Amino acid sequence: MNQATPMRQDPMRWRARRAMGGLLTVVASLLVAPLMAAEAGPQPERIPLWSGQAPMGDGTSVAADPAITVHRPAKANGTAMIICPGGGYGGLVTGPEGHGIAAWLNGHGIVGVVLEYRLPNGHAAVPLLDAQRAIRIVRAHAQEWDCDPKRIGIVGFSAGGHLASTAATHFDGGKVAATDPLDRLSSRPDFAVLVYPVITLGEKGHGGTRANLLGPHPTPQLLALYSNELQVTDQTPPTYLAHAKDDSMVPPDNSQMFYLALQAHHVPAKYLELPSGNHGLNGYHGPMWDAWQTGSLEWLAAIGMIK
Repeated sequence: MNQATPMRQDPMRWRARRAMGGLLTVVASLLVAPLMAAEAGPQPERIPLWSGQAPMGDGTSVAADPAITVHRPAKANGTAMIICPGGGYGGLVTGPEGHGIAAWLNGHGIVGVVLEYRLPNGHAAVPLLDAQRAIRIVRAHAQEWDCDPKRIGIVGFSAGGHLASTAATHFDGGKVAATDPLDRLSSRPDFAVLVYPVITLGEKGHGGTRANLLGPHPTPQLLALYSNELQVTDQTPPTYLAHAKDDSMVPPDNSQMFYLALQAHHVPAKYLELPSGNHGLNGYHGPMWDAWQTGSLEWLAAIGMIK
């Protein structure tokens, strides 16, 4: 297995990838802006996830400022998607795997919600807590944002795909007696879209993602808990997966294992195996990138999650 160096330990690589992501987003914006101007939706709104202190998952809390940025289309179709950018849990690729995805979703009437989740630094529960909070916030604002609270999905890329698959396998139906009204709402996404995702934290996973999430010496129990192919049940939401056969950073075995687990539990699912594109699908553009986008929209329409 080709284990990549954790992004936080390779700042030159991270800065280069971030710069390229920003450039691609700017170019895309320039190309679509004249076409979209007449149909622009409300200005994006940034909303903090937590009021001051954010929970760590171990009974403690810290001052933190994770947030969502809500991109609303001019004409909403009732569906919303929380977007989890990748970055190996050592950074966030919020350009092409975040705000760029929101712009694409808006073009199809879908509310795009970019999640700037906290990086774990070995505190495994932290990103999941932020993802669950984001789902509850969107569900709470569903009427205001022209969404159906039963059509709120999650989409993730690379390590963001691991977070999205974690949200799809680790959730609750809401805590009726919770003092915070948001905690009374379900954190289960209604569907998931996973693009070249990290799924397993075993030998076929990605070493940098595993180290950043779980630390250098995770226990077997922790590895199993966050290897999401082992956490699928019949309550896992319908899931669409896309992965390139030649992905040398995150092997396609990740998507294959999750897909097989979904099938075993009779969960509606589709796996698009792409013939090429490697990790990032040729820099977030071209036929392979277009294929997962077209395929995911067609599948979501087929299962009634978009109209």
